Amino acid sequence: MELQQKTNLENGDNPKQSSEPQIDTIQKCMGSFGKYQLLLCLLVFLSKFPVAFHQLSIAFLAPKVSFECQDGGNNTCPCANPIYDTSIFTNTIVMEWDLICGSKWLVGFTQTLFQLGVLIGSIVFGILSDRYGRKLPFIVGVVIQILAGILAAIMTDYWWFSFCRFLVGVSVGGTMVCGFVMVMEFVGGKYRDVVSACYQVPFNLGHIMLPMFSYFIRDYATFQLVISAVPVVLLCYFCLLPETPRWLIAVKRTDEAVILIETVAKVNNRPTENIATDVKTYQASIETNQLKKGNILDLFRTPNIRKNILAMAFNWLACSYCFYGVSQYVGQLSGDVFLNVLSSACLTLVGTLTSIPLMKVVGRRTLLIVFNFICSLCLLALLVIPSGVASVVMASVGQVASFIVFVVVYLYASELFPTVVRNAAIGFSSMMARVGSMVAPLVIELEVYSWWLPPFLFAIVPLVGGFVAFLLPETKGCELMTTIEEGENFGKKEPKPPK
Repeated sequence: MELQQKTNLENGDNPKQSSEPQIDTIQKCMGSFGKYQLLLCLLVFLSKFPVAFHQLSIAFLAPKVSFECQDGGNNTCPCANPIYDTSIFTNTIVMEWDLICGSKWLVGFTQTLFQLGVLIGSIVFGILSDRYGRKLPFIVGVVIQILAGILAAIMTDYWWFSFCRFLVGVSVGGTMVCGFVMVMEFVGGKYRDVVSACYQVPFNLGHIMLPMFSYFIRDYATFQLVISAVPVVLLCYFCLLPETPRWLIAVKRTDEAVILIETVAKVNNRPTENIATDVKTYQASIETNQLKKGNILDLFRTPNIRKNILAMAFNWLACSYCFYGVSQYVGQLSGDVFLNVLSSACLTLVGTLTSIPLMKVVGRRTLLIVFNFICSLCLLALLVIPSGVASVVMASVGQVASFIVFVVVYLYASELFPTVVRNAAIGFSSMMARVGSMVAPLVIELEVYSWWLPPFLFAIVPLVGGFVAFLLPETKGCELMTTIEEGENFGKKEPKPPK
């Protein structure tokens, strides 16, 4: 779900932005969204299924399990020789390595290591995709994901298992970055908000499939093997994925870009006669008019942009912290773990689909505030609602609200910051989201001290996020900005309407 570090790469901005007129050239040649882009989206979207499998599998790798001690007592600590209840799961990582009592924290730690891998992967593969293209790092990420996932399934040591999952996390971060960048560089600006939301749908479908897999596979090692083997189908990327024309032009491989754009144009039934001339003119224009890129330090040098990046980054942290934390927490609630996760996953899919029309008609800041507060209120309600169906429903609604926030902040961040620092802003926000997802598993483990701590701590962060969102200016309907000066002045006075 999560990364959009390169949304607005080499001239990938809104076509209405007058300061970057060259954007229209590639879209004019290929078409903003035709049959080719549709087929490409369907192909790339397949990579989101294993992303969901691995990011959310902890609910079934380490579900809540009861045990008895041979010297008497149920679920009591210390317990040297536990006998586990295998009526639901025949084996889990908790049973395999006795992750109970003093070792219970290792359950959350393995998921934290995984999310650390996602953070590192998003950074490393982002750099690689700029240097070696979008296709090659994407395929490398898929291969690592398959191999490391299968190795994790056969590891007999907790630390080696966790290390392999860390590598899976690295690959997940890489495939998310490369896949999203590839799609955004083929799709025209007019459709990017819808496509960026639709990019989350296969993640939701993967989430729905996860309890179905686990229902029929009750052993953690076999389960891990299956969710790692399924992505083998993605090896078709070797033959089917193209490089992106924007990257080819950026590295001056113009002839290859012309051939690719002509192919896309033919599939989309668009004229091809003037493509070579138009692309070479475009190449010359971006070399002449290329803006000096800013860096992450530029986000903190001026007060208005500094306020915006801190508020935006906190909201990324909040929604990631809540979504991944509550996703795991739902699996710990009373009732049928399979139905609990399935119901929350289905509701999240509904939330994603709902967010698409909402973003068309409602302001970004309004959505951010409303759904942060809904998320917080639902999680606070867990403090007074008895454990049961009602608690699962409230937790699931809170999870859906946090995911809608996730969808909104992707688009919001790309609109809020000027071109020269936009990638830096989204990259920094994405890093903060990973920090949130790394902390979340450890919060769940606080349940050993008091049952109310996890829901309370999950509720407080989006509550603060909702109030922090009041500091942000609205961006819906506003032109994208180009310079630091425009970004610093944005929101201080009424922004100009689009031309």
